[in-house]
Amino acid sequence: MSLQLPQRAPGRRWATARRAGLSASLGLGLVLLAGCSSESRGEWERLAMPEPITEQGEATLGLWQGAWIAALVTGAIVWGLMAWVVVAYRRRHEDEVPVQTRYNLPLEIFYTIAPIMMVVVFFAHTIRVQDVILDDSPPDNVVEVVGQKWSWTFNHGVGSPDLAANEDNTDLDFPYDEYANVVGTLTDIPTLLLPLGETTRFNLHSPDVIHSFGVPGFLTKMDVIPGRVNSFQVTPQIEGTFKGKCFELCGAQHSRMLFDVKVVSPAEYDAYVASLVEAGDSAAAPLLGGDAARTQVGLDVTETEEGQ
Repeated sequence: MSLQLPQRAPGRRWATARRAGLSASLGLGLVLLAGCSSESRGEWERLAMPEPITEQGEATLGLWQGAWIAALVTGAIVWGLMAWVVVAYRRRHEDEVPVQTRYNLPLEIFYTIAPIMMVVVFFAHTIRVQDVILDDSPPDNVVEVVGQKWSWTFNHGVGSPDLAANEDNTDLDFPYDEYANVVGTLTDIPTLLLPLGETTRFNLHSPDVIHSFGVPGFLTKMDVIPGRVNSFQVTPQIEGTFKGKCFELCGAQHSRMLFDVKVVSPAEYDAYVASLVEAGDSAAAPLLGGDAARTQVGLDVTETEEGQ
């Protein structure tokens, strides 16, 4: 016994199929045209992720690409099963409907177990990459970074660091005896120099509100929180100049919290730090807020004056 359904005119079915095919063709054409530029060819390979310039960024990129590949494979399997069901169980005659199935126990078990297994695998890879990004093994250099309204201050250590002094970032015991500093302003975008092939740790300070320190090429960013010193480290692998900015909406002049990152050879980096010292841009302790820090909410004036 079968159900009787109203018949659809063949011409109408053809018109619907033609419109669907035209829409799909136009959508595919737009996607292909969007990727024709030689500049964006690398973005296709990285699946829209910026080119990593650090060793840690490579791990992030691998996780991103792996997640996309897994998602596409899963999608292809699901789409394939849907297409198979549509074809295998399609209506054979105009006047009947295929047998309707309420549930399929093996399939429901599969759709329960498979997502759990995928989540476990994703979790394991995420933890692995997180360990790489947040690795706190002894670095070659330590830079005290300050995000303040509305620019950045970079404090480069002079000489060799005492990393034992860096174990507690909440005190005023710093790993260097002298710091060469670069203070940015709203009209002067500061430049952060990093040595190629050496690991540099960033200790992040804020005297006022929450900021976020990030460089797209790092594939990493981290919040800069008042009263807390967050940190992460990078190992640059590519020389060049790159853009950085504040990724946290921190107030009226947030969009002007820009800085440049320049990766140079270790010899150039040492010469640069020495030139800052010779120019008088140095102090016995890092500047925790730049020239205008004493007027900013949240900074202990006494501690700053003692540190300088």
